[in-house]
Parts: sequence; C-alpha cells; structure tokens
Amino acid sequence: MTFGGAHRRLLEAAVLALLLVACSGTQERPLESYSAEELYRRAEFDLTDGNPDEAAELFGEVERLYPYSEWAKRALVMQAFAYHRDRDYESSRGAAQRYLITYPADEDSAYAQYLLALSYYDQIDEVGRDQGLTFQALQSLRDVIENYPESDYARSAILKFDLAFDHLAAKEMEIGRFYLKRGHFVSAINRFRVVVEDFQTTTQTPEALHRLVESYLSLGLTDEAQTAGAILGHNYLSTDWYQDSFALLTGQGLRPEPQGDGWLRRVYRQVVRGEWL
Repeated sequence: MTFGGAHRRLLEAAVLALLLVACSGTQERPLESYSAEELYRRAEFDLTDGNPDEAAELFGEVERLYPYSEWAKRALVMQAFAYHRDRDYESSRGAAQRYLITYPADEDSAYAQYLLALSYYDQIDEVGRDQGLTFQALQSLRDVIENYPESDYARSAILKFDLAFDHLAAKEMEIGRFYLKRGHFVSAINRFRVVVEDFQTTTQTPEALHRLVESYLSLGLTDEAQTAGAILGHNYLSTDWYQDSFALLTGQGLRPEPQGDGWLRRVYRQVVRGEWL
C-alpha cells in the first residue's frame, strides 16, 4: 500500500462505513463482532467525517483485536495520521515510532518517519523560547531526507528542515536584539556570531552581520565593524541591511572593508575564496 493510495481510499471507505452503520440498526454492535476490515473502514469513515479522535481509537482497536493481520499494520500508521490530524502530537509520535520499530522495512515506513518529524515540527511555534522540539524536528526531518531520499516525503522534509533551521536562527536573533537594545553589546555579539557561524544559510544572516556592525561600532571596535560590513557587502550587497551598515560606517569615516585578524576576518577570507565556513 502506498500512502498516497491510503488518502485516496478515504472516500471509498465512507461508502462501506455507511453500509455498516445502516446494517447495524439502532443497537450498536460490539467491536469484537466486526472483522478487521470492517473496523478499519469505520475508522476511515470517522476520519473523513471530521472525527480524527474517534478514528484513532478505532484504528487502535484493529491493532488490538487483530494484531498480526495486514489490517493491523495499515491501522497503526493510519492511527499516527489520525492522532496528528487531531493535533495529539505525542500520541501520533508514539504510534509512528511503534510502526517504525515493528515494520522498519515496510513501504509506509517513510510516511511513518515523516509523521514522526511532523509531530515535532508542527509544535515549533508553540514552544516559546524552548528550542528542544525544534532540534528534535530537525533530526527527524534529517532522518526522512537521509533514509528515504527517493520517497514522496523527502522534498517536503527538506523544505521544512530549512524553515526549522531558520527558526532557530531567528530565536538567536531575537535574544541578540534584546541584548543590543539594552546596551549589552558583548552578549549581543555572541548571539549574532552564532547566526553567522552556525546558521549562515538562513535568511537571518544579513541582519546578523548588520547588527554586528552596530554592536562593534558601539564598542569602538572599528576593525570588526568594517569587516562585518565587508562580508555583508560581498554577499548581500542589494539588501537594506547593507545600505544601513554602509551609512553607519561612512558616517564615522569608515569603509566596509576587511580589517584586523579577528574571527570575522577569517570568515571574510573564506567567503572571498568561494567557501563558507
């Protein structure tokens, strides 16, 4: 079963589930009286009918009542999907992990790994300053990309990996700006340096370089400020961040050009050689 097929089969399941409900009359049959396929179809119907929590429970019943069947295998990954649809990320993660442990070589293992990654990724905006889930999302997305590079989910995982990576850099920038506004320039520089050195491929890098210009000028460290401006001009010449840095430097009779022999000068040499860290 390909998982794209599983999604397409949801509408088909609705028809069968309606028949099952009609046949049951007004008195609900005990779950044990249903076959594995009947339970699975009922769960699919609940999912299409907007009841993912009930669907997840029924998928779990398939696994409980028919643990060694093909339907149980399908139900487990669908349970992970239903829990995710219900935003019960911890339960979704648990079901996906059990699927990967029980069926590591199955064709739907790529989707299970992707759901596992989503269970972390979709909580990133809810965790405030705690970045633990973001790191876990990055690792799980990397597992999709590296272990299932030919799957349908690898491309989406790459895009989400880049966004999660950018999120971490944005948090460093947020803290750095906090320190900068309060005049804690050394602490601010340490945060902006992390972005330049560890998150250089993110969209946060141009601002980080500009903030380094601001911070170093505030400390009177003109060599570092000029070098940060030079890197900014080399890689991000057309940005407003460079224009702002250029104005700050020239306003003090300085130019955006490499000076001294600090960590930024080393970065500059790597950049002009066509390398990046």
